[in-house]
Amino acid sequence: MSRKERPRIDLSTIEKILLIRLRRIGDVVMTTPAVAALKKSLPHAHLTYIVEEPYRRLVDRNPHLDSVISLPPNQKLLSFMSFIFKLRRVKYDALVDFHGGPRASQIALLCRARLKIGYELKYKDFYYHVRLPRALPGGAPIHSVENHLNLVRVLGISVAEPPPLELPPALPREKKKVENLWTQNGLDIGRAVVLHIGAGNVFRDWGVENFAALIELLGQTPGVRVILVGSTADKARESDILARLNLPVLSLVGSLNLIELREVISRAALFVGPDSGPMHIAAATPTPLVALFGPTLPENFAPWKAEATIIARDLDCRPCRQRRCAFRDFRCLRSIQPEEVYAACLPYL
Repeated sequence: MSRKERPRIDLSTIEKILLIRLRRIGDVVMTTPAVAALKKSLPHAHLTYIVEEPYRRLVDRNPHLDSVISLPPNQKLLSFMSFIFKLRRVKYDALVDFHGGPRASQIALLCRARLKIGYELKYKDFYYHVRLPRALPGGAPIHSVENHLNLVRVLGISVAEPPPLELPPALPREKKKVENLWTQNGLDIGRAVVLHIGAGNVFRDWGVENFAALIELLGQTPGVRVILVGSTADKARESDILARLNLPVLSLVGSLNLIELREVISRAALFVGPDSGPMHIAAATPTPLVALFGPTLPENFAPWKAEATIIARDLDCRPCRQRRCAFRDFRCLRSIQPEEVYAACLPYL
């Protein structure tokens, strides 16, 4: 909090709250416990959430939100200023910036709100009335979910038991689509392994060879079917993996929206993948996880309140800013062997 004085806030006067988290999948998902805590303590308050359009489905119809505003990811200046003019017509009682990125902080700066809460950011101290550090004194890490909850606590809200991750319910057509996938492919609920093959960037890329080797190992387990998931950007990777396999798998790469992905994972016995948006979606289901961590730390981004086995290497170069690998071989993730991951999977199968 502000080092000099802590604000005295009358919660009964807070009627409209603006929440900002523009990107990306996992970051949006990890704000949902804070949203739930806010609504539980201030059921009378109207909560508005600003998100980028590709990730709107993660919060649209969230039972704790009253309205959602989505922005295009590459918004032009005139469009952005028009949005700001409309936003300024509403006098918010409080604004919570869960993001702190360039556009999110600009919205926070230009929006009208009695109280603005955000993170301590270089050159942006004057953007917010109250600023919180993202780490404990001495630099010890805080989980991202706890960081978001701390922003909410600034309002005087007590969060004794942090809520779990929560995604909106599936629409009937989304449920039907997943049910048809299960029926048409002869899948048994609780016998599938969902494998996320996406990387996001080269630092979080486990490698095509490792994915293919793990699939072959999983294929040795009786009754287990492997389901590949990823975005349309992972189609080339999907082709490379399938070309190396000697057994059939079901690939849903590029064919699911984010809530359909949640529905697929929730029917599976296990989710396996790197630290990623889909990993956090999996953490919002009862399905256990095997999560591979490379340049990021589980202390910051571990699957929240999920049954999970985390595999990571204890290297001095971790965490890194994912701009340059000191060893040029991405050993933090690439040194994790398929046999090691398979062994972690077996107890869940």
